Amino acid sequence: MPLVTMTEMLRVAKADGYAIGAFNIVDYNSTLAVVRTAEKLNSPVIVQTSVKTVKHWSVTTIRAWMEEVAAASPVPVALHLDHCKEVDYLKTCIDAGWTSIMIDASAKPFDGNLAETKQAIALASPAGVSVEAEMGRIVGVEDDIFVARDDATLADVDEAVKFCEGLELAAFAPAIGTAHGVYKGTPKIAFDRIEQIAERTGIPIALHGGTGLSDDVFRKAISLGCAKVNISTAIKYAFIDGFVDCHKSAGQYEPLKPIAAQYQAVAQVVDRNIKLFGSEGKAN
Repeated sequence: MPLVTMTEMLRVAKADGYAIGAFNIVDYNSTLAVVRTAEKLNSPVIVQTSVKTVKHWSVTTIRAWMEEVAAASPVPVALHLDHCKEVDYLKTCIDAGWTSIMIDASAKPFDGNLAETKQAIALASPAGVSVEAEMGRIVGVEDDIFVARDDATLADVDEAVKFCEGLELAAFAPAIGTAHGVYKGTPKIAFDRIEQIAERTGIPIALHGGTGLSDDVFRKAISLGCAKVNISTAIKYAFIDGFVDCHKSAGQYEPLKPIAAQYQAVAQVVDRNIKLFGSEGKAN
């Protein structure tokens, strides 16, 4: 089927108490692993692309992969641009056929963040593209974006409600104590803020920094309104380790074997998380 936006899939997920995985792809092989695994489990899925990945391959190349893979897929697939800080680049991806975008102006003061988010919505809405925005500073590394622990700021509930008022957002990503990258120590999640922001805004919450959280944390966050869960670091680890481990054990220089192992490693991450998030069987 054609690519879809995140709007409807996240609305239904929030209402029914499950979440949809947003998996950061690296190349065509990882794209196939994400979408084919979603098909196997009859789950909607979000194929997520970082700005760095898109610039590496080009918008036309990634769009061509997605058109091919999604056209043959019976499950809903959204193509989402993650953590974009450049309004002009949002437009590049919207024009190229992305069905969803995230504007990340969270480093700016409230008014600056709100102004850029409104700009993003003004670009996206006429094209029928869904929008995600962020508030607060999420600690850690996401591609080239680094936030030190001392600079991390949890989203204020009242400010979050004020921010979202009147905005057409498919997802909202408040900083609630998660971290991008690999966790060092046990994260302290502000579950009360997830619940209050989800209830008072009515907008599906996007959980960033999903890799490394416990199953219980995922389940509780999803029950409180998290309908989109980002999985990036785990995909990167599987992508590299799947290839390298196969090559080391086989000791051969037959490229298709480690590529197949890489596919399986990524697929295993996607499979486990789709089942954990509760979206298996929800494609229809």
